Amino acid sequence: MSRQVTQPEKVRTDLIQTELPTPRSGGSRLRTAAFGLGATALLASCASDAPQDTWAPEGKYAQDIHNLQWPIFMIAGIVGVIVFGVVLFVVIKFKDRGQPIPEQGHGNALIEYVFIAIPALLLAGIAVPTVAEVISLNDTDNADCVINVTGQQWWWEYDYPVDASNNICGFAPTGDAAPIVTSGQMVIPVGAKVVIRGTSRDVIHSFWVPKLNGKRDMVPGRVHTWNFEAEQPGIYAGQCAEFCGLSHANMRMEIVALDDADFQAWIDNQLEPYQSPEAGTLAATGEQTFISQCSRCHQIDGLTNADGELVVASPEQFVWSGAAPNLTNLMTRNTFAGASWDLLTEDCRADVWEAPPAEFGAKYLEGVTKSCLNEIDLKEWLRNAPAKKPMYTDPESLADTDGKTRGMPYLALSEDQINELVAYLIERK
Repeated sequence: MSRQVTQPEKVRTDLIQTELPTPRSGGSRLRTAAFGLGATALLASCASDAPQDTWAPEGKYAQDIHNLQWPIFMIAGIVGVIVFGVVLFVVIKFKDRGQPIPEQGHGNALIEYVFIAIPALLLAGIAVPTVAEVISLNDTDNADCVINVTGQQWWWEYDYPVDASNNICGFAPTGDAAPIVTSGQMVIPVGAKVVIRGTSRDVIHSFWVPKLNGKRDMVPGRVHTWNFEAEQPGIYAGQCAEFCGLSHANMRMEIVALDDADFQAWIDNQLEPYQSPEAGTLAATGEQTFISQCSRCHQIDGLTNADGELVVASPEQFVWSGAAPNLTNLMTRNTFAGASWDLLTEDCRADVWEAPPAEFGAKYLEGVTKSCLNEIDLKEWLRNAPAKKPMYTDPESLADTDGKTRGMPYLALSEDQINELVAYLIERK
């Protein structure tokens, strides 16, 4: 016996059919999904040659992470394809075509148990090797080299201590042993297990060189250890991975890996006694300019004043973090200002970065020559550092830091003073 439909119901059905938008066809949805997947794959492929590519490991610890993440991503991808496929099938198969509402049930116990067991097994299969790998990555026993790393706004300091055997990273200096303090680029021996002991002087930072290992936070008041090992000579780029203020994006780091002979040469060069520029030269004038304008915060080991007294920096009086980069042998590095800019010109930088492993050490140890010096960026930095690297939202307000700056202040140097400082600094290698 058929049910009679009243006139109001007919009118309402007509209104619903008129006002509701027409669903897109299944083919349209498939095209949209295919376009989205294709665009994602294209964008992913654009980063394949990135210097901070976590999918291109070049050290033991990064390779261990890579070996773990590949199967996990594959499992996640397979699960994702199945889920999206089922959802797409259901959306197309059972879209509203005016059919009666399906009969409602109370669930299927077998299906529910199966869909609880499968994720549980997958998560257990992922958790066990992940926990084992985390434990392995944190094993700092039998270190070949220990380096103290300190993060601050917005650069990294590297301190190479002298061990009980009077060695540095297992290498005996040719001359007298003394701690080496540098910044921007951390130099390590190839094939050595390097353990860094990291902390921070101000806020939380995160040390991340993706081709050599994962991320490790550096927290004020705590010391965190992390391991690195490079397979071959070269430069490995990194980035602070924890938002730490205005110039977070400008807080970078580089790990330079050298073979044993070149690493020995680097240590000996860092510990060579200080030599003043030749009297009467522009560099000699620059030395005095450095003493009067820069030595309050920046240390150059062995530098003496006119009375023959050692010039010792006291950044704790002027800088909020209490430290500033040690500029001893500055031109043995390729970068400055927290590795934000290169000391090398573009062509010379490519010559070092793209050098074959067998030739890299010699090119890196050559340092920055006058013909390769990137004077444009260096002079811009000396001319007005806060304009080049943001440090304060309001540079005029230092009340929250007792008048101390968070980074290099504006020094109002004349162009002559800038030229003198550049001439002096180019000899610091």
